[in-house]
Amino acid sequence: MATRALGRAGLALVAAVSDGLQRASEQGSRVRVACSGGPDSLALAAAVAVCARRDPALLAEALVVDHQLQPGSHEVAHTAVDAVRGLGLAARTVAVRVPHSGEGPEAAARRARYEALAAPDAPGGRRPDLVLLGHTLDDQAETVLLGLARGSGTRSLAGMPAHFGSAPQFWRPLLGVRRADTERACVEWGLSPWHDPQNRDDRFTRSRLRHRVLPVLTAELGEGVIEALARTATLATQDADYLDALTSSDLTAIMGDGGLDCARLADQPAALQGRLVRRWLATVGVVGLDFERTAAVLALVTRWRGQKGVDLPGGHRVVRRAGVLFLDH
Repeated sequence: MATRALGRAGLALVAAVSDGLQRASEQGSRVRVACSGGPDSLALAAAVAVCARRDPALLAEALVVDHQLQPGSHEVAHTAVDAVRGLGLAARTVAVRVPHSGEGPEAAARRARYEALAAPDAPGGRRPDLVLLGHTLDDQAETVLLGLARGSGTRSLAGMPAHFGSAPQFWRPLLGVRRADTERACVEWGLSPWHDPQNRDDRFTRSRLRHRVLPVLTAELGEGVIEALARTATLATQDADYLDALTSSDLTAIMGDGGLDCARLADQPAALQGRLVRRWLATVGVVGLDFERTAAVLALVTRWRGQKGVDLPGGHRVVRRAGVLFLDH
């Protein structure tokens, strides 16, 4: 790896990673790469290895999280560690337990993985300053389509953020890179990535979207549909960030007597009304409100006919009294 010349795909990945590290340099120099051994994350680790050789101040390692959900996962994780070490990058594996929960297996695995990626490198050790994730432009396009199918609004259409969190901060430096380029980079670097069989399992919505829906859209709408969906995410992010900022600044103004003032809420633009309701309820621990429940709460304001109230998850209930929305526990 150290002597192999960079090909076109490898150069593009190194440029994307180097740019991301420079923009995130204020976060610190301790960088952890999330690596599953698949093409995207293995190419990301290879690009980070190149950057680390160029910048001795960059303290980088790769972490392979073994979710222990598939037979042979232990061997897959250790093979990935060996591949990364062959790149000249420090690497280790950690096994996690994915709990059975109401959020579903994919979400539970993601939560367990992110907790492991953010954890100190040893008991009493230091956390990384940055965690790099290998999601690509293709992943972003898939996320936008999933959000569109759920009808979850502007924030859902915004897809995956380029960065989130603070200690550590998570970054996705490959969101402008196609999946085909990470696969080509692996070939150029002589790497043999692991291909997760679950990525082709039709039981999973994202797998069906990737292998059935997107090929049809590309065939019917042209090769640029992936980039167009990713542009939608960028534009939706800008809109959602602006609307969320307005929501934060306006929430205090419409709160009174421990609830939301209905007259002031009704005077807000429709684009903010639902956001204000959800933000208010989030402050008291009610989260994940869907479109139908949000609309029912807003009906207490915009179509008031003396309704008794709206039941919410967790045994909560929103009621209207004397022109103010209150939360009954």
